[in-house]
Amino acid sequence: MIETFHQQTFTPMQPTVRPADPFVSYTELKPAFALTDFIYCYWRLKSGNLISPFTYRVIPDGCIDIFFDMNNVNDSSVMGCSTSYSSFDLGLSFDYIGIRFMPAAFTCLFGIDASLLANKEENFGNVVPGVSKQLCQLLEGVRDFSLVKEIFDQYFLKKTAEQKFAVDPRLHQAILKICKTHGGVHLEREIDTGLSPRQLRRLFDFYVGTSPKMFCRIIRFQYFFHLLASSDGPGYNKLLYDAGYYDQPHFVKDFKSFFGLTPSEALHS
Repeated sequence: MIETFHQQTFTPMQPTVRPADPFVSYTELKPAFALTDFIYCYWRLKSGNLISPFTYRVIPDGCIDIFFDMNNVNDSSVMGCSTSYSSFDLGLSFDYIGIRFMPAAFTCLFGIDASLLANKEENFGNVVPGVSKQLCQLLEGVRDFSLVKEIFDQYFLKKTAEQKFAVDPRLHQAILKICKTHGGVHLEREIDTGLSPRQLRRLFDFYVGTSPKMFCRIIRFQYFFHLLASSDGPGYNKLLYDAGYYDQPHFVKDFKSFFGLTPSEALHS
């Protein structure tokens, strides 16, 4: 990568598993430091034997994920950059392990046009067959999450060491600016990359999977979630302004689009 993201600049967040679901756990592990420009985290979503089917809600975060069903490791998928919430019906028992890539990193590593994956879940073997086969073989029979991290670290450290990356630095300049301002940047006035709006849009579509404007909306919504998680009170009226929303109707519209519920429904359920 041209410039560094690191975890202080970009920290994508997903809704946590509620305490009401004591038999479901969600865990994140950070990659080796040398991989932090490419990978945000490795994650695991696992259950015991549930008495009712579990549905997991995912909100847009600007990332692309690949994930593996550890009960059938050859069943692997890639989830492209989303511009609306997704929900997954996982049944009564499940064990998924995934890799969350930093914005643009998936395309840098694998050369895949991110716009082709946008708002889709695809079979990873159909998208990058060789890599899918290698990772599935390495994960066969592995159950210890810390060992999974070592496998992923070794694989991607080797891959990034062998590969040369020729990415327009102006794209990373724009992504960094958006992330550092929590999405609160005027694209035409405050991002001086030397690219025309059409050129910048083309780069975002190819590497990120969405437009610069939509990426700003996603990052701002993510920032609201960070503010909410660190807030002492249950209210969100002040936080929405702190996150850069100018009025409540605008915030409610984004919240419902990105979360699938109104703020009242989601935050008081």
